[in-house]
Amino acid sequence: MRLISSADPSLWIPVTGSLGFTGRRHRKAAIRMLMAQANTAMGRDGRPGSRVGAWLASQAIPLAMRKADGRVLAWTWKAEPELVVAMANVQELTPQLRTMRAMMPIEYDDTESFPTPLGVGEKLLMPMPANPASPPSATYTWDTGTHLITLTAVCSDRERFGTLEKQLDDLARSIRIAADLTGGESNVLQLPPA
Repeated sequence: MRLISSADPSLWIPVTGSLGFTGRRHRKAAIRMLMAQANTAMGRDGRPGSRVGAWLASQAIPLAMRKADGRVLAWTWKAEPELVVAMANVQELTPQLRTMRAMMPIEYDDTESFPTPLGVGEKLLMPMPANPASPPSATYTWDTGTHLITLTAVCSDRERFGTLEKQLDDLARSIRIAADLTGGESNVLQLPPA
């Protein structure tokens, strides 16, 4: 199963299909932000993400994402790449994954229904995570029965996180499943939910 998206290009820069110089600045900024957040989460406050580490990762990550062949999509916020990084992925829904989801901490029970063309999913906003070192985030999930589709967005600024909810909702609604059907292979008409 592969994912596609029609994310608004005036708001989001795709990291997934950008190789070489295309999108390089946005890739590096997003990776630096994620590395700084990881340093903070591990108790290394005040250490920004390494520029060399961000450059190395920015060269390797697009190749890894290309190899993932549509199972992973990623974006950065166009106006300020270090503000928001969003990543969508699809995983086969194994019994182990179902068990792991059932054992998540209690704060993950505060989801709300979120209807999209993928079906009715769940939306979880965590503007103030239980761990103060963790960044604010939004998670959208859809259970297709055989696969779990997840969109996770991480923000570097707690004060501005709430102002991005509508744009994150729109990004989540832009995600689709790429059907690998050829003409005449299926006689099923797929309609979005009412």
